[in-house]
Amino acid sequence: MGVCRTSDVPQIAERLKTYVEKGRHGQMGWMAERMNWRGSPQDLWPEAKSVIMLAEPYTPDHDPMDVIGMPDRGAISVYAQNRDYHDIVKKRLKRVGRWLLEQAPNEQIKVFVDTAPVMEKPLAQAAGLGWQGKHTNLVGRDLGSWFFLGSIFTTIELPTDAAEPENCGSCTACLDVCPTDAFPAPYQLDARRCISYLTIEHDGPVDEEFRPLLGNRIYGCDDCLAVCPWNKFAAEAREMRYVARADLVAPKLAELAVLDDAQFREMFSGSPVKRIKRGRFVRNVLYAIGNSGDAALREVALGLVEDEDAVVADAARWAVARLTP
Repeated sequence: MGVCRTSDVPQIAERLKTYVEKGRHGQMGWMAERMNWRGSPQDLWPEAKSVIMLAEPYTPDHDPMDVIGMPDRGAISVYAQNRDYHDIVKKRLKRVGRWLLEQAPNEQIKVFVDTAPVMEKPLAQAAGLGWQGKHTNLVGRDLGSWFFLGSIFTTIELPTDAAEPENCGSCTACLDVCPTDAFPAPYQLDARRCISYLTIEHDGPVDEEFRPLLGNRIYGCDDCLAVCPWNKFAAEAREMRYVARADLVAPKLAELAVLDDAQFREMFSGSPVKRIKRGRFVRNVLYAIGNSGDAALREVALGLVEDEDAVVADAARWAVARLTP
């Protein structure tokens, strides 16, 4: 954990404004909404004096890059291979918050985990938890790359921690590994080219330019995190609900493609994957099938060319064409 002031990130308002003006947020309209709050924690809650930033590791016990070499399997981002972190982290933050209010009953708190207009990564850097690397994700000396962030805003004036300086040096491993060249420059991300954005946030058909570059990534992408040298110091995950489910480490594309809505909801109950719904998920699976080069999967795709979801049907036709000699 670390502590900073709401005023310790004066640079984020202008950076956010530039990002949105360049359209790099893609379809994520929520980034353009309430920009005054997102760009200024003081405006979000003027009474808040301190921000407590907490990090919780979800470091995998397997190499997430292994599945990339298995064309008949799907790659699901490590953070989504078990329970939804929003629920787990928020409950823990609330528990800490209750303890804090027992010590200072006349004060107030607000708890945020990823869903409010809060820019957690700059705040976490200001609180000394790590720094935003060249891939824009947070990297910590003692945490590596694999951790969730949560924040407790409070009216209590707490001692602050020193901000963490940038420690990437001359390394460009995260930039070089990106399949879609989503980084226009170090420390800059164009979400419209990012596989995590394309497979999770992007609604409708993915541009055909990007479909072959997705490979077998069907929910998110861990490439830029996985290659970071600082992971040699990654903190061990201690929460069993973050440990990957065996069926989600390298699931078979043939089995995922034929999930109907009820089966999809059952399989991903309690998982972050559930929020993109069956249509977008099967769309991603079909792109992976099209990229597999596996003729045996052509029949699976062929069975979905008339799917009632037009985007799924489009993806199925694309996959069939890719696998047709």
